[in-house]
Amino acid sequence: METPGILPASAAKFRMIDIGAKAHTQRRAVASGSFFASVETLARIRDRSLPKGDVLVMAEVAGIQGAKRTSDLLPLCHPLALTSVRVWTEIEETRIRVFCEAKTVGKTGVEMEALCGVNAALLCIYDLTKGIDPVLEIRNIRLDIKEGGKSGMWINPNLDRDAAGAVTAAVIPQQKLPLQDAAAVVITLSDRASRDEYEDRSGPTASDWLIKQGATVKSSIVLPDDRIQLRRIFLQLLENDAPNLIITTGGTGLSKRDITPETLLEVSRELNGREIPGIGELLRASGAKYNHNAWLSRSIAILIQGTLVVSLPGNPSAVAEGLDAIGSLIRHALHIDTGAETNHRGGA
Repeated sequence: METPGILPASAAKFRMIDIGAKAHTQRRAVASGSFFASVETLARIRDRSLPKGDVLVMAEVAGIQGAKRTSDLLPLCHPLALTSVRVWTEIEETRIRVFCEAKTVGKTGVEMEALCGVNAALLCIYDLTKGIDPVLEIRNIRLDIKEGGKSGMWINPNLDRDAAGAVTAAVIPQQKLPLQDAAAVVITLSDRASRDEYEDRSGPTASDWLIKQGATVKSSIVLPDDRIQLRRIFLQLLENDAPNLIITTGGTGLSKRDITPETLLEVSRELNGREIPGIGELLRASGAKYNHNAWLSRSIAILIQGTLVVSLPGNPSAVAEGLDAIGSLIRHALHIDTGAETNHRGGA
């Protein structure tokens, strides 16, 4: 018999999401909100003449503290070791815009930390101002951007970039995306996809990831698991297109039709390319966190005539997880190959 006023056990199933198998990546989120008051009240805040002192300085401190205490306020949020919290304000004629940026290196995002920081800063402004003006409003609290993990960078489509002016430069720093100006080609190796027996999903997954990182995908090619065709296309790309990066998907397994690593290594030896063993090792190690059979993958990476070539498995999830795992290495390899940025050739 159920006790009156107490939910049955089946109605209270809460849990923190298990993130144990996810990879550590750089995470960042920026949230914003607005505080509205009369022109006279905002003038006093700007002049720092309120009875309780400098409202905006205290709001920044409160916002940082709020971000740090997020997991204490929200029961199912993971406690995070924040690497940075930054709160700043912009006073306009009838409102104060408040921003909070939170960063961490971890397995889950920092959106809630940024939002808690904004809320704490706005409430602090409200608390320190209400003694002189009871007609106050807090509005428009939202997540502006988040980046890191599988989704890469997400920008709120409602973000008013033009009106934000200098504030937008702080929200979205005017810096290059990791693979900006890099030219890339994606090749899918699959007998069935080449015969249109099923839709290729691993190639588009790789293309989407590259585009989010700022690269220009010059072409996406689907080939059968055939050594001669792969060799011919590969040599044509190196001679005519000279892309910064070639990503292949499929053909890295143990079946007799899986010929991608052998073909790429054969051409690499002929053209004095170099294998990069660590990338293949990392792909297998990171993939094994999700599927133990990843240790059977024969993924490789080579650097040949200034083009970085990475072979990935044919499973779309493995493609996304693999690219997330090696993303920073791709950028670094392209950079140190010539001691210059990735736009040394073939850029958009």
